[in-house]
Amino acid sequence: MRSGGSAWDARRWLRSAGFAWAGVRHAYGTQANFRIECWAALLALGLGGWLRIPLAPVALACALVLSLELLNTALEAVVDLVSPEWHALARVAKDAAAAAVLVGSAGALIVGLSVLLPPLLTRLGLT
Repeated sequence: MRSGGSAWDARRWLRSAGFAWAGVRHAYGTQANFRIECWAALLALGLGGWLRIPLAPVALACALVLSLELLNTALEAVVDLVSPEWHALARVAKDAAAAAVLVGSAGALIVGLSVLLPPLLTRLGLT
């Protein structure tokens, strides 16, 4: 049994991280919704920083939506690979994955509104 890490472990991790970033780059380059969600996340985090609120809930909500969108992209690719012809079950799989993104986005919107809106209204002198 090995104890501690090694240079090999670091190279392996970096290689794996490179594959993960390739997935992010692919999604950003090919998926309009992912790009929109990335920019919305930056906007929400920037607004949270400007309002000086704890960023953890906003960051977690953003990470959830982006992760679901990446999983949706992956599932769509796999479905297209194994079922190049139209199939009712392929549609169900794609629709369910898209629904997961929608549900996560709705939750993130609720988190964003509940965490960001009150301090924003205060900062703007509207409360």
